[in-house]
Amino acid sequence: MEQLTANFLIILVTVGVSLYALSNPTMLYSWMMNPKAIDRNREYHRFVTSGFVHADFMHLFFNMFTLYSFGDFIEQVFIQKFDNDPRLGSVAYVIFYVVAIVVSDLSTFFKHRKDGNYNSLGASGAVSAVIFGAILFVPTAKLGVFFIPMPAFIFAILYLAFTYYEMQRGNGYINHSAHWWGAVFGIVVMIVMYPEVVPSFINQIANWRPF
Repeated sequence: MEQLTANFLIILVTVGVSLYALSNPTMLYSWMMNPKAIDRNREYHRFVTSGFVHADFMHLFFNMFTLYSFGDFIEQVFIQKFDNDPRLGSVAYVIFYVVAIVVSDLSTFFKHRKDGNYNSLGASGAVSAVIFGAILFVPTAKLGVFFIPMPAFIFAILYLAFTYYEMQRGNGYINHSAHWWGAVFGIVVMIVMYPEVVPSFINQIANWRPF
C-alpha cells in the first residue's frame, strides 16, 4: 500500500477545516488574518490558522490543486536532505509549510496592524513557497498557465513581476504581499538547503531552447 504523504495530509486537513469554516462564519472570522486583532488582542494563532481557511470553494480548489501538483516534489526534496528518512523529511516539510504561512503574512501584519477592517485568508503564501522551491530545481519544466504552455522560469518571472507590481499598488482584495514573500521564502530555503541548486538552475536555463 502506498504511503500517505505529508503533503496529502496537509491538503486533507486544509480542505476539512476550510469546508467547516465556510459553514461557520464565527470560526472563519476568528481564524483569518486580521492584523489588528493580532496586534491588539495577541491572537497570534491567526498567523497559522489563516492558511487553513479559504474564502470560497474555488479559492480552496485552486490552492489545493496547485499544492497537490508541486508539494510531493518538495516533500521528496526534504526527505532526500534527511538521508532519505521519510519521517524526518516529511516532518521538515510540514514545518517548512507552516513557517511559510507565517512568513508570507508578516509584511501584511506590519502594514495593516492598525487597520481593523483588513482581513485575508488562504494558503496562497505557503503554496507560493512550494511552487517557487520546485521551480528552482526544474526551471525548464512545462507549465500550463491558463491553458498556455510555458517553461516554469518564464512563469516565475511573469508571476513575480505582476505580484510585485500589484503589491506596490496595494489595491484589490488579493493579498499579493503574501504571494510575493511566500515565493521569496521558498527560494531562500531551497538555496540554503541545496546551494548547488543555483548553478544547476542557471545551467538548465542556459541550455534551454524554445524549439
